[in-house]
Amino acid sequence: MFAYTVTGEFDDAAVAAEWVSWLQHGHLDEVRAGGAREALLVQLAPLEFEVRYLFADAAAFAKYERESAPKLRAEGLAKFPPARGVRMSRSTGEVLTSLR
Repeated sequence: MFAYTVTGEFDDAAVAAEWVSWLQHGHLDEVRAGGAREALLVQLAPLEFEVRYLFADAAAFAKYERESAPKLRAEGLAKFPPARGVRMSRSTGEVLTSLR
């Protein structure tokens, strides 16, 4: 498996709540439709969140990045730009162990 993680930090609780709602009411499903097998939304602190998407492998993630990510990222940036007190970071990595 391959993990793609997006971390979001917010200056304002209302903007954070709007972002969480946007994720829960469409965006997570759109990333899954683009190839993610699983999507997890975790609240790390009152105004900090992590979204972890799991893909079958790096090739599936690369396909998502080519075909789906540009549109979805542009939509997210339009709704939640840095000017609204939003800071996003992304990371990726190979999943070495997964216990369920």
